[in-house]
Amino acid sequence: MQLTRYTDLSLRVLMYLSYPGRNDLVTIAEIAAQFDVPRNHLVKVVNRLVHLGWVSATRGRSGGIRLGVPAGSLTLGQILREMEGTTALIDCEGEVCVLRSGCRLRGALADALQSFYRTLDGYTLAQICASPTAGLIAQMHRMVAMPAH
Repeated sequence: MQLTRYTDLSLRVLMYLSYPGRNDLVTIAEIAAQFDVPRNHLVKVVNRLVHLGWVSATRGRSGGIRLGVPAGSLTLGQILREMEGTTALIDCEGEVCVLRSGCRLRGALADALQSFYRTLDGYTLAQICASPTAGLIAQMHRMVAMPAH
């Protein structure tokens, strides 16, 4: 299984916003620059995260975003289920396959997918943002705070 770019960016945004050492709001432009991604694509990701209540947004000239829930309350499994969905890894209904009536592949893949999500349910956003990741995130935030020469 490979995560979509949308899910990847969702995880990066949540990780970046989990940094506790910053009180001011973060802009989408800042995150886009930090991760070198298109701002327009990031807007879609952030809108979804706001809709889910995981990110809070303030509009206006001095607006921005911040984490809307404690990082310890979000599991990776929860995040991936929302971003990726829980659709089957293989589409046996849409494909013409002579094995379809007696094949066990779909069931095995469904079990594997559930195991994947259960494993990720054991990790919170706070846990994956602990050291050494925390140091890297802090460094990114310090780069923004430093004046340009």
